Amino acid sequence: MLSSKSFYVIRTLALLFVSSVFADDVVVLTESNFDKEVGQDRGALVEFYAPCKYGVSGYPTIQWFPKGFLEPKKYEGARGAEALAEFVKKEGRTNVKIAAVPSNVVVLTPHDFDEIVLNNEKDVLVEFYAPWCGHCKSLAPIYEKVASAFKLDADKHRDLAEKYGVSGYPTLKFFPKSNKAREDYDGGRDLDDFVTFINEKCGTSRDGKGQLTSKAGIVAALNDLVKEFVNAGNDEKKILAKIEEEVEKLKGATARYSKIYVKAAKNSLEKGADYSKKEIQRLERMLEKQSISPSKADEFTLKKNILSTFASY
Repeated sequence: MLSSKSFYVIRTLALLFVSSVFADDVVVLTESNFDKEVGQDRGALVEFYAPCKYGVSGYPTIQWFPKGFLEPKKYEGARGAEALAEFVKKEGRTNVKIAAVPSNVVVLTPHDFDEIVLNNEKDVLVEFYAPWCGHCKSLAPIYEKVASAFKLDADKHRDLAEKYGVSGYPTLKFFPKSNKAREDYDGGRDLDDFVTFINEKCGTSRDGKGQLTSKAGIVAALNDLVKEFVNAGNDEKKILAKIEEEVEKLKGATARYSKIYVKAAKNSLEKGADYSKKEIQRLERMLEKQSISPSKADEFTLKKNILSTFASY
């Protein structure tokens, strides 16, 4: 990310996407307010990524709009952050900083390895790497996408690497929270391979983008009772009592998800048989909103998944 208070970075379609790079806010523009943002009291670096004005014929096209002008200068340099920063520094006559992107990967040392990796409340995937290793460098951008991952410079901390049987780079080992007897990771090195492994080992249900899948929240032990409830006719209250009884036996995340089952059953009794389908449609509309937070998206997805079991019978 480029950072400066004296210019904008803008992406534009028929709708124009403006991002002031010194803040996290994003403003959506239309053709009618383009001139109010561009050509004013600061320069603007604009990326045209679909048909729009200003004679753009290929995509993406990047143009520089000097402060006070609507006549752009086409940017034809490299697309890396350093090259763009140098261009803006020259054209805008301003200092530009490249902000570091927050990392999901924690670099371990012998001082914190045991505290983090051997924590009985955490599942931990550790990459033992060497900075000079080409395969490690190739893995880095993929590993970065694996949330809550950890890595150790095994070339620098060789005693610790030897303790865990590391003889080549990169070596990946999984330390489950319930059993800290490490397990070698021998799977593929694509993002989907890591996601599949983590879902299997940690009992999670997420895709490569970190979003919950359609399986998230589903409690197999309750499926037969849901089917009975939906087809119970006048015995719905009796089956609801059986669902509540089964829920009391569950623990952990499963117990939390099971409470959504109980609430769905009660709402179906109060609001009618079509409650599940109507609520699923409402949740889908909410999930389509770009402003929704990740935590809310998870909450709505879990509810939608569980309601789908009611709607499927």
